[in-house]
Amino acid sequence: MQATRRAFLLGGAAAIAGAKLTEARTFASRPWGVAPSDRIAIGVIGCNGMGYSNLTSLLKLPEVECVALCDVDRNVLERRAQDVEQTTGTKPALYEDFRRVLDDGNIDAVVIGTPDHWHCLQMVMACEAGKDVYVEKPMANSIEECRIMVAAAKRYDRVVQVGQWQRSGVHWDNAVKFLRSGKLGRIRTARAWAYMNWMPAIPNIPDEPAPAGVNYDMWLGPAPLRPFNQNRFHFNFRWFWDYAGGLM
Repeated sequence: MQATRRAFLLGGAAAIAGAKLTEARTFASRPWGVAPSDRIAIGVIGCNGMGYSNLTSLLKLPEVECVALCDVDRNVLERRAQDVEQTTGTKPALYEDFRRVLDDGNIDAVVIGTPDHWHCLQMVMACEAGKDVYVEKPMANSIEECRIMVAAAKRYDRVVQVGQWQRSGVHWDNAVKFLRSGKLGRIRTARAWAYMNWMPAIPNIPDEPAPAGVNYDMWLGPAPLRPFNQNRFHFNFRWFWDYAGGLM
């Protein structure tokens, strides 16, 4: 990958954090004055929520070209493909299996927006395949997984950014530098909390067959095998330890 591309990836988080995700852009307004050697061909793995929010911002940058979308829900995949085509004028390749995205030698980088239990495996495999990676928060569900991911990025010499939008801001960077300078002394305790009260109660509903167009086995991936339940699918996955850690 060209040095200019690597520099772009390193600054990608700041670009995402500063962009308005809902801002629309037409095909006619898309600038094409970027040399082919400086374009970033990206694929998005998991494009229902944050994965597509990230892509929406990245597509505002003239260097970026979305060439592939991947999702286990065909309904989501087709909808996002239409969105990308409307924005860029080109329909990306569509995949159900993320490994096909990683096999594409024309893709420079991937955005991983899948449920949290998939992050470690997909990020490591992407690095092994020679892709740079923007992986959504949280990085993973355990310290052990995070260490594996860091080791993979170093081993394969990849640019990897974790999607902590706020933490990519300059003031957060300055705060971390001040902390690490030692001027505050030895830090013995750190506390964090999330009390938003913005989610309604989740009703108790029975298990059921997965909806048409959903590859539920692929959605589960490394998670424990269990019947499909809407309470655990799409946005709601984050309330269950099998897949995530809640609002942390």
